[in-house]
Amino acid sequence: MVDALSEVLRSVRLTGGVFLSGHFTAPWCVGVKLTGDDCLSLLPERPSQIISYHVVTEGRLLVAVEDESIAEVGAGQIVLFPQNDPHILADRRGLQPVSARQLMQRSADGGFRIFHGGGGGATRIFCGFLASEASYTPLFETLPKVLVIDVRDGASREWIEASVRFAASELAAGRLASSSVVTRLSESLLTEAVRQYASTLGEESQGWLKGLKDPKVGRALALIHGNIRAPWTTEALAREVALSRSAFVERFSSLVGMPPIRYLTFWRLQSARSNLGETYKTIAQLAYSVGYDSEEAFSRAFKREFGMSPARWRVHRANS
Repeated sequence: MVDALSEVLRSVRLTGGVFLSGHFTAPWCVGVKLTGDDCLSLLPERPSQIISYHVVTEGRLLVAVEDESIAEVGAGQIVLFPQNDPHILADRRGLQPVSARQLMQRSADGGFRIFHGGGGGATRIFCGFLASEASYTPLFETLPKVLVIDVRDGASREWIEASVRFAASELAAGRLASSSVVTRLSESLLTEAVRQYASTLGEESQGWLKGLKDPKVGRALALIHGNIRAPWTTEALAREVALSRSAFVERFSSLVGMPPIRYLTFWRLQSARSNLGETYKTIAQLAYSVGYDSEEAFSRAFKREFGMSPARWRVHRANS
């Protein structure tokens, strides 16, 4: 599963960074909403999608997202927000949140710190994000609003713990933690979160993650995302995963929720739509980059999926 997940993560061009350290003393309660503009100190341009996360290094906190139950997170645990929902962090229930943005103090290098609370028991966290240029990523859509992981139990425990210590020390020294180490840390956190979450899925569940968890279907997903413009056929994918055509289609469809070539087409068009708003490539160049040799065929497929031609969608995006 991890190999397939790694292929998918690479295909959506993920970047990451750690930008804020928080020092809280009880009682305290803050409301948090990370925006694309908040990431600009670490990224060259505003990302399309964001997963925000908090690493608790000391103490404990409660986290709440609208329509979700309250979760407790302690030292050594990490809470991720795959849809980047606004959320509340507090040391106890029943407190009125203060906007974290109002409390943020900028350090000399562009990072931020928060010192807040009533002087009681201490909680320390640092905050980061994982960002994607793509406007749609099936992984992000599949995950729940809140994921709590314990890196002490994970397969990447030693690497993650060392990277967490590095990021914390950089922020403590007033330096923005923006190195390749921190980008890899963010990716490792997401990989570990997905691995732990997928392990909780029941046998009756269906969806993209369920497919990723299956050795045969996960391998097929890795192949598709590893080379999206390759001329994949159902037969070729079935051979790669050592299944008959019929067994492969049945297994893929039952787990992912659609046949393999429909999934390939869907993902190609989603990738193209994302790139239409982010590049000056011609329609023909974009069509070729996602596996279409004919601009006309690409345009027809795009219009069936999104209700307008690629050229019209590009104009619509530019004017919106």
